[in-house]
Amino acid sequence: MTETAEQLLETPDSDGAFPRLTDDQLAKLKASGEIRRTEADQVLFREGDESYDFHVVLDGLVAVVDGYGRPDERLIAVHGPARFLGELGLLTGQAAFFTTVVREPGEVLVVPVERLRSILAEDAPLGDLVLRAYFLRRELLIGLGAGLRIIGSRFSPDTRRLREFAARNRLPHRWIDLEQDQTAEQLLREAGVSPRETPVVVWHGEVLRNPSNEQLARAVGLKGHAPERGASDLVVVGAGPSGLAASVYGASEGLETITLDAVATGGQAGTSSKIENYLGFPAGISGAELGERAAIQARKFGADIAVPSQAVALESEDGRHMVRLADGRELWTRTVIVASGARYRRLSVPGLEDFEGDSVYYAATLTEARMCAGDPVVVVGGGNSAGQATLFLSRYATELRLVIRGEALTAGMSRYLADRIETSPVEVLLNTTVRGVEGEGTLEELTVENSLTGERRVLPARALFVFIGADPYTQWLQGQLALDRRGFVLTGSSTASSLPDDRRRSRRPLLLETSRPGVLAAGDVRSGSIKRVASAVGEGSMAVQLVYELLEHEHRHPHHVP
Repeated sequence: MTETAEQLLETPDSDGAFPRLTDDQLAKLKASGEIRRTEADQVLFREGDESYDFHVVLDGLVAVVDGYGRPDERLIAVHGPARFLGELGLLTGQAAFFTTVVREPGEVLVVPVERLRSILAEDAPLGDLVLRAYFLRRELLIGLGAGLRIIGSRFSPDTRRLREFAARNRLPHRWIDLEQDQTAEQLLREAGVSPRETPVVVWHGEVLRNPSNEQLARAVGLKGHAPERGASDLVVVGAGPSGLAASVYGASEGLETITLDAVATGGQAGTSSKIENYLGFPAGISGAELGERAAIQARKFGADIAVPSQAVALESEDGRHMVRLADGRELWTRTVIVASGARYRRLSVPGLEDFEGDSVYYAATLTEARMCAGDPVVVVGGGNSAGQATLFLSRYATELRLVIRGEALTAGMSRYLADRIETSPVEVLLNTTVRGVEGEGTLEELTVENSLTGERRVLPARALFVFIGADPYTQWLQGQLALDRRGFVLTGSSTASSLPDDRRRSRRPLLLETSRPGVLAAGDVRSGSIKRVASAVGEGSMAVQLVYELLEHEHRHPHHVP
């Protein structure tokens, strides 16, 4: 047992990751579970198991192990009486990212996952306790580099793709750089893979050779079904705050709801390290946690969330709508909510793409922060996302500079963020633009220029974080819905000029309805939307209410296309 494990076992739980259950909580769980005897070295569940139950240690000790049976096996934690096992994947349906092994025999309480979900829904304090612990444990696994091993060159676009997908979906993983990590060659030999076949993902003894995002998602139990069947009530395209809100409200009200996202739940908000001005969370909440909580809530009500599943086309026929996916499948539905959000903008700097995925980032989560710990870092952007990233990264970087094109922090940033940055050791460069990037293999320095004086300056930078806004993700809607000049979806009265004469005479579009009857838009993708999490959630829930109006109209007038 390592010193860390002893500390986890013997010291009080200070951060919420390893709480002990109370007698009342144990009694409630015992009523829905089964007590089983354990023996030394017994494996309760192992890395890669696609389904496993909720375990509570009643007597004895249980170890949590990464890479069980491998030469690089690591002990993560040891659980004693009244502590429960598992992490976030237990509730989201993902495979186990570690193995649990009995160290000292005793007893465990085993509760089936479906019963656990019911208990947590009924008992809010217990639900919050388990969910919070599971989020913190996921962060612990990510920080330790447990779970998947991605082996590939930093110069490979597919390596960058896999790393980005794992990071955006908060999959515990370790990247082994083919160029610099001395263990890479040995691991490839053990896996029977040549360097030419990289990148590869090593996962519980299996080797996935350059898997697609969809293949990796299936391997860890992430991908939903997005089933082909008769027309559903509602398809939501996008799993950011607005799409997840629509999924929760649609499914909870009995609509057969399918939610799609090409990358991950959480959308742009999921890349935010901390959202501090969202109602009801005075201490703030990370975008990733907010997204995970909403996805769990939506699934609880029966929504089918399929990630990654990319919508590539929208068509309509006889009052029904078809969303075509990148893999060729077609989903028919009575209504659609377009919540596909926006995609980050890239700096127009020569050579920048050479460092993307290795030194240039468009998200500031724990994964990126740990990769640049102890390094000089530059953040570019003047909005709230840049401000939140700056404050978060200041805990990890040795030097941190914020580069802003505007004249003042408050020009595009909330006052509370600007005030905290002004009193921090962060150096703020106003009226400044990035002009060049330099480095051998990895980023080493930036050249910036002051737009007022023309003065140029070279900044040390091992990591560059870019938050300069986003463009609407509406390429898949071209020619199908009315868009404004910037590509955002027009809704409500704004669509009037684009409607055919017969449509204008029939009825006015609903508030969030697009130029196509039965198709609504919500969140950042909608023209005129307020780019805030709270407003996106509000629009998603409002859109569902309008969906009900449309379905009721259809029920009253079954042969009339609304």
